[in-house]
Amino acid sequence: MDAVVIQTREEFEQLSNQYQNFILFKHSLTCPISAEAKREFDLFCKETDTPVFILYVQKARDLSNEIAFLYSVKHESPQILIFKNNQVIWSDSHSNIKHDLITRQVEQTLK
Repeated sequence: MDAVVIQTREEFEQLSNQYQNFILFKHSLTCPISAEAKREFDLFCKETDTPVFILYVQKARDLSNEIAFLYSVKHESPQILIFKNNQVIWSDSHSNIKHDLITRQVEQTLK
C-alpha cells in the first residue's frame, strides 16, 4: 500500500475519523537517518494492508508537534506511530525504524 502524504490538521482528523487503525511515519527531508528509516518504511508499505500515512516534518511541523501533544508522545524525527482505536499504542524512532520490527509490531498489536 502506498503511503498517503498528510500536511494539515484537517487531513489528520479526516484519516482519524476514517480509520481506527493506521500507521504514521514522520519524516525529515534533510536527515540521513530519516532517509534510511524511510527506506525501511517503504519496504513495509509494499507488504501491508494497514493504512499508512507520511508527514514531512519540514512541511507540517505544527501538525507534527500537535500530534505529539495530543497523543502524549515525544516528538522525534524520524518517528513511526501505530494507532489502534485512535490511540498511539507503539512508537519508535531513528535507527530503530526497521521493516521487520514494524511488521512484528503490527502483527502483535493490530492483527
